[in-house]
Amino acid sequence: MRLEQIVLQFISLPLKTPFETSFGQENTKRAWLVTVRGEGIEGYGECVASDQPLYSEETHASAYYALRDHIIPRLAGDIGHPREIFNRLESLRGNRMAKAAIETAIWDWYAKCLSRPLYQILGGQDVGRIPVGVSIGIQADVRQLCQVAEGYWQKGYMRLKIKIRPDWDIEPLTRVRRHLGPGVPIMADANSAYTLAWAEHLQQLDSLQLMMIEQPLAYDDIIDHGKLAQRITTPICLDESIHTADDVAKAWEIGALGIVNLKIGRVGGYTASLAIEEFARSHQIPLWCGGMLETGIGRAHNVHLTTLPGFTLPGDTSASDRYFDRDIITEPFVLNSDGTLNVPEGPGIGVSPDLRRIRDILVYQEVLPIPAQPLTAAQHERRFPDIDLGR
Repeated sequence: MRLEQIVLQFISLPLKTPFETSFGQENTKRAWLVTVRGEGIEGYGECVASDQPLYSEETHASAYYALRDHIIPRLAGDIGHPREIFNRLESLRGNRMAKAAIETAIWDWYAKCLSRPLYQILGGQDVGRIPVGVSIGIQADVRQLCQVAEGYWQKGYMRLKIKIRPDWDIEPLTRVRRHLGPGVPIMADANSAYTLAWAEHLQQLDSLQLMMIEQPLAYDDIIDHGKLAQRITTPICLDESIHTADDVAKAWEIGALGIVNLKIGRVGGYTASLAIEEFARSHQIPLWCGGMLETGIGRAHNVHLTTLPGFTLPGDTSASDRYFDRDIITEPFVLNSDGTLNVPEGPGIGVSPDLRRIRDILVYQEVLPIPAQPLTAAQHERRFPDIDLGR
């Protein structure tokens, strides 16, 4: 099977409410959507990079150039299985979010070529539904946080994740715990906002019976997380520090993690995700699927991934109406009364893009042909005009 064409669409989709973390506040979901075409079939992916290099070093602009100049030219020729894409792109350093946008779209396309749901191709279980939690950003005050947390718990979400930072941590979490009671699963997410010097401060979390604290220390650290784990009893979950199964193995070996957050975009696609899931499952490490405020395209990919048996905790793949008044798919994800989302059973990711909605929020579009042969270094240069994504 061969691909013939790639369509890149840059969209700007308003969030229902601002979402604030230790990085800052987001009001709009801006993203590259990727459509791969071949054999008369389309597959869809989404790039989870951001405007600024805060969560990771990748941005919308860097992802565009990586896709245009280095990733898409490597898609020439026959594709026997999506795992081959990982091998073709392995020589390119980093750029994992850009790689994942293409690779996930190809997995969707491949599953559609076989007329099978994506979870079956990935080796997932026929579970029908997957358990989900919700991520709660920093609020205007503690009272509002308690109200928001209670609202999501009453809706049926199975786990509450609360964003924290040094001036918004112990008191907000304590108040939410008192407000909701000891039986509600609560976790904290620091997004690398602390250093090891805060260890004594973070010890105060131990009395709150949290599920975990996610990535409290530096985004690229493993060593200090191991030291922190010796000083607190709250389990440590790593997010930004994990890109490969080897990263998980090293962190596990030194006691730097007790739980893993797996994000498809952060690790570079499904092939890397499957290796991490296999390691976590074989070592009985609790695993869950993180979120990046994805649209319905990325959300569908997360749902299919979560059917793999290694995913043992509710993830961040909440319903479409958590973030958007109107999603970009024709079959938005709806929270069931038991705190789950249905796994689409159609071919591939099982959801279709809402073309009218995408047209309304479209900022830029470019159609790129797949070259007949991989391009030489000279052919890579200046093939396309520069574009401005700062609008």
